[in-house]
Amino acid sequence: MKLWITYALLAALAMAANICGQDLMLMAYAGPFALPVSVAAGTGVGLILKYVLDKKFIFRFRASSAAHDGATFVLYTMMGLATTVIFWATEAAFQAVFHTDFMRYLGAALGLTVGYLVKYNLDKNYVFRNALNAS
Repeated sequence: MKLWITYALLAALAMAANICGQDLMLMAYAGPFALPVSVAAGTGVGLILKYVLDKKFIFRFRASSAAHDGATFVLYTMMGLATTVIFWATEAAFQAVFHTDFMRYLGAALGLTVGYLVKYNLDKNYVFRNALNAS
């Protein structure tokens, strides 16, 4: 139960970073592709933060080298592709239906929540499985 509470808190922190990253990008860039650029920027911020938090606090993973850490990050990112589709589709659907920033961000939070639940299981079984077996 403690693991799930920790995971939920760290996921909430990464979600907040993602949404703040989006909002900051929208303030900085108002061009023709502002919305997709902001979503991509927020996704990048959230991805990097979530990787650092997951490997340290959830999976207690220690890479043997920078190359090992890089390879693990690539695998972590690949596992996140499907969950990112869930997140982006939910956010886009809320934007298309409601046309407000608040509802788009609510859609982002819901999509991220579902995505993180799926991602935990992918990471546990494919990305950090050796770290868990060593514990």
